[in-house]
Amino acid sequence: MRFDHWGAEASELERPLECDRFLPDHDRRLIRAVGIDAPAATTFRWITQLRVAPYSYDWIDNLGRRSPRELTPGADRLEVGQNFGIGPIVAFAKDHHITGVAHPRVRRFLGNWSYTYLVEPTGPCSCRLVVKANTPCRGWWGRLRAFLLAWCDLVMMRKQLLTFKELAEKTVRETG
Repeated sequence: MRFDHWGAEASELERPLECDRFLPDHDRRLIRAVGIDAPAATTFRWITQLRVAPYSYDWIDNLGRRSPRELTPGADRLEVGQNFGIGPIVAFAKDHHITGVAHPRVRRFLGNWSYTYLVEPTGPCSCRLVVKANTPCRGWWGRLRAFLLAWCDLVMMRKQLLTFKELAEKTVRETG
């Protein structure tokens, strides 16, 4: 279904990512992707900002506070166990990917999730940002929840990825 894979290229749809190791029995996967005219390292640095703020619709998921438009010193010092999005970081590779799983308090509402933010260079000054999220959806409640969350995720994740695209490309223009 198109809402399950906004912006993804065919090669990105079946590609295994790190999040698959942490929730191997998932029934649904959501893939979101965007091309960015900025080096992978610049884009990855912006992705580390998810330790600071959500970068989506701030009035919904950041209590109305605007996500920072400048890089936060130290946000790029990643460690397994640090909070990242909806849960802790479980794996990462500098300038390449950050993988997390849902925190137990999040699982009560959203169910179990594993997710990877992957930054892949497509050239010296361009990259693809791909996000893959996995979740089980068993039983009628699990299927309904996964369906509704897929639509909500599409709206929020699309905004987040386009915001990171804008910020990474702006960084390149300003540092030229």
